[in-house]
Amino acid sequence: MKIPFNKIYLTGNEINLIEKAFSMESVSGDGFFTSKVTSLIEEKFSIPKAFMMTSATHALDMAMMLIDLGPKDEVIMPSFTFPSTANSVILQGAKPVFAEILPTTLNIDPGDIERKITKNTKAIVPVHYGGIGCEMDRIIDISKRYNIYIIEDAAQGVNAKYKDKFLGAWGHLACYSFHGTKNYISGEGGALLINSKDKELIERAEIIRQKGTNRSKFLKGKVDKYSWVDKGSSYTPSDILMAVLYGQLKHLDIIKKKRENIVKHYIKGLHKYLESGVLNGMTSLEDNRDSNYHLFYILLDNETIRNEVIYKLKKCGIYARTHFEPLHSSLKGQTLGYNLGDFKVTEKVGKTLLRLPLYTDMTIEEVNYVIYHLDKILKEL
Repeated sequence: MKIPFNKIYLTGNEINLIEKAFSMESVSGDGFFTSKVTSLIEEKFSIPKAFMMTSATHALDMAMMLIDLGPKDEVIMPSFTFPSTANSVILQGAKPVFAEILPTTLNIDPGDIERKITKNTKAIVPVHYGGIGCEMDRIIDISKRYNIYIIEDAAQGVNAKYKDKFLGAWGHLACYSFHGTKNYISGEGGALLINSKDKELIERAEIIRQKGTNRSKFLKGKVDKYSWVDKGSSYTPSDILMAVLYGQLKHLDIIKKKRENIVKHYIKGLHKYLESGVLNGMTSLEDNRDSNYHLFYILLDNETIRNEVIYKLKKCGIYARTHFEPLHSSLKGQTLGYNLGDFKVTEKVGKTLLRLPLYTDMTIEEVNYVIYHLDKILKEL
């Protein structure tokens, strides 16, 4: 048996919806399915205004433009994240400031956020790792006391909650990802979420998203022609991709339930190794958090053992993966003045984390196959 690390999941409606988009000649940006998906996201997740984007990366880029980020500004984020989080800050000439993560959730440590705040801090970017929510109430308290923005990186957090609110609905701004590796896919794509009804902010977002033009006003019949009015870029996804996403989002909770069963089966089969100390951690279902079960990870003793486990699993036809290289210790991170040893928890996690295969239509037989072979490998450690 071969167990890939990831496989795309199709609901069965995608081809028909793509054909419908072509039959309607709705293939470019802001078409029929873009409107349907936008409304679905706003209603389901209680978002005042959503914009469909070409990627979560572009949503973060646009969020930084919307808060007028610039030179001398600082944005606090975890080092344990994807480079897009930091790139969105650097592209505006500002400085990413890294903070430590909590060993329990691998999310940013609110205590370290507060230690990193300076007079130049303009925003905090909490990254919801693996669909497990950050401690948003504490982060919001910090934001209010210091009058700084919260931009949620909820790329992995679609259809997950912290307490009574969906991830992406807590911050001033937020992003979602619908990349082919995520729970709900359009191939490439994302969303920018604006948790405000501020008309000026929304109008500026429309302008930035439409190449810096007032094309949105033109499409609404408010002006006779559109022109260049601000900086911006081309962030509108093809309506063909939005047709695929619409088919996916109509199965939001079905997909989530399938993934929940897989994660709970992993936890049940491997928890004994957590109790015995063979594993130093694994994905846990935290109180006050409703996960979307994006991934399942285990933490081993050291990098050598982690790599040995990957090798042995591969020999059994099982493809496991590491995850983020801490940004502070990367080549680019070191040019920002960071060094190895700056973030002990982050560095330990970066060297010892192993993600096991997880995809929506993974069968319990396949999960048991992974557990069986991992069980044999762990017993030999």
